[in-house]
Amino acid sequence: MESIYDDVKEFLDKGETVAVATIVSTKGSPPREVGAKMVVTAWGEILGTIGGGCGEADVRREAIEVVRTRRPRTVRVDLLDDISSDSPAVCGGIMNVFIDPWWKDEEQEASQGKD
Repeated sequence: MESIYDDVKEFLDKGETVAVATIVSTKGSPPREVGAKMVVTAWGEILGTIGGGCGEADVRREAIEVVRTRRPRTVRVDLLDDISSDSPAVCGGIMNVFIDPWWKDEEQEASQGKD
């Protein structure tokens, strides 16, 4: 069975940068727990999930920017809309998601090969 990390390795081996989004803290009742991960490619393909819906879409947009800049960031996803709003984002929780860019550093790889 192939894991998400096998897929990430394939992207990195092709020279692509991906963003790994990890839920680092929660409050209330979010759709996923701390540690849930989602990988986002430069063109927005998603591997894994941090809960779906509007919150995941917000993180996806931010992750594409992280891939572009190669600068990590933390995103607060607020899923506490007023219950009368009929929003699909209402689940009663807040998630803080750390988005970290991953890429293969050719210089580091070359120096490791000399050992």
